[in-house]
Amino acid sequence: MDKILKIALVGAGMFGGDVHLRSYCQFEQSGLLPWLGRLGLDPMARKLGDIAIEFVALGTRTEETGIRRKEEFRKCGMDFRTYYGETPWVDILRDFPDLDILAVATPDHLHTQPILAALEAGVHVITEKPLALDANEADAVLAASRKAERFVGVDMHKRYDPDHLRIRDEIAQRIGEPLYGIALLEEPLEVSTQVFRSWAEKSDPFSYVGCHWTDLFIANFKVKPVSLHAVGQKKKLIEEYGIDAFDAVQVKVQFDNGMSIDFHNNWILPDSFEGPVNQESRLFGVNGVVESDTQYRGLRFVTGDAGMRTANVHMTRDIRREDGSLAYCGYGVDSIVVCVEKIAEMKFLAKKLDDIAGTYPDVPEARLSVLIVHAAREVVKRNHAYIEQGKGAPVTALFNNDGITVFDPYAGKSIIYSTPV
Repeated sequence: MDKILKIALVGAGMFGGDVHLRSYCQFEQSGLLPWLGRLGLDPMARKLGDIAIEFVALGTRTEETGIRRKEEFRKCGMDFRTYYGETPWVDILRDFPDLDILAVATPDHLHTQPILAALEAGVHVITEKPLALDANEADAVLAASRKAERFVGVDMHKRYDPDHLRIRDEIAQRIGEPLYGIALLEEPLEVSTQVFRSWAEKSDPFSYVGCHWTDLFIANFKVKPVSLHAVGQKKKLIEEYGIDAFDAVQVKVQFDNGMSIDFHNNWILPDSFEGPVNQESRLFGVNGVVESDTQYRGLRFVTGDAGMRTANVHMTRDIRREDGSLAYCGYGVDSIVVCVEKIAEMKFLAKKLDDIAGTYPDVPEARLSVLIVHAAREVVKRNHAYIEQGKGAPVTALFNNDGITVFDPYAGKSIIYSTPV
């Protein structure tokens, strides 16, 4: 078979070691064809249905993690090389000069370096969100992608939630011009204190998951941010766990269509909460309102050992095959399928970046979420310090063509980011 896409992954934690690896495993087993129809990509089936996917390498920080993942997926028939260390992608890119895709699932603050290395080597990229925490890094990725004419897709899987697709394609038009809304995503305590403890201080709950919601509004309404206010709280993590990170962050963003959205995020939700996360959104328009409770979908059960539980069967779910093995599907897989399919269009159908622009979570849109994250991180830091001093939370940020300007009545106005000329 001459149509082959070779994929490697760096990062095998909660998302890399589960969603990414399981997705690439079944792509390797059955190709892209079975997954296209869910996304309305079935017209591409005859053109791209005979592509073979080869997962060739996994890079992790520790040798133990790589070995454990290799043994786990060997049971599914996968066989790949493992690399470990602080920069495993360097060795992967050296040893696989014909690599097509580098998937990046490293911690939030460590996305940029492997992305840029891959682009320099002429390799396409699928990265976990957020694209970056700093707007200058997002600009560097955008420039490198354009220079190399290589794809960078961001795993913004909330775009592909069936509820959100219905809102985008029908309900948003029916409720009329949007006025205001709220979006929240609250993560369990184990995320900040166990799963991501080693780097929780480098990020915050809004940067980590709030970017999903900012991306959704940006993509659905084709808007840009114009101003922002943010506050956050540090109590539980620092007092009980010695982790100097925000428990919760609340960010209010005004967009250039006049819409105002409040984003609420934390990663200290008690482990006894009945769902894996708590998440919902509400949008009020001039002709109506739409509410989406994406935590409570209606599937609820109670058992003697675990208490009341709810399940999100949309994100990922196992479907038993006739031979007893499990197929893995859901919108968490769909966003990866979209990226792989677009890369296949570029490699096998001679598509250019401009040809596929707007059909996947691309860098220009992801960059807007990075601008919001960058500004929020600075504003919440200053406002938290002032609140601790009894001075209130007066700091705001302005977005314009020049970049990001922070207005601080105590320290004065300052430009924290300048748009490249």
